Amino acid sequence: MQTVDPMQLLREEQRLMTSLLDVLKQEQQHLVAAHIDALTALTPEKSALVGQMASLAKQRHSALGAAGFAPQEAGMTQWIAARGDSGADALWQTLLDQTREAKELNRINGMLINKHMSHTQGALQALRPRAAASSSFYGPSGHATTSTTSRGFFAG
Repeated sequence: MQTVDPMQLLREEQRLMTSLLDVLKQEQQHLVAAHIDALTALTPEKSALVGQMASLAKQRHSALGAAGFAPQEAGMTQWIAARGDSGADALWQTLLDQTREAKELNRINGMLINKHMSHTQGALQALRPRAAASSSFYGPSGHATTSTTSRGFFAG
């Protein structure tokens, strides 16, 4: 079995992360502009990039383990230190920074999506007919129920 150089995998991960950042920024622009239909085209691309990155990280962890380092992010730091390569360290730090940026963009995009969903729910709620005092209401299950409130008769 051929051993893959962690540096080669790191370069490819960083390239994919740059692409993912571009997609997340496009997604944010579409969310801000309320171009919801344009988001549909970005979702498969975003999913594919995340899947490819996960696969590369797994390969990198395996390569680190095969080289005698911890098969995780801490192992990457150890491998870079043992290699003494400032270029590898700079690339690793760039990938870590971009990962933090992608997480923040994703968090903000999630908030924007929730805002759109809330707005849509409000619009749907406004379209529903208001029930009269003694007519149908929507119960917890979402089905119409009738109100059978009765006033007691009081004789004095």
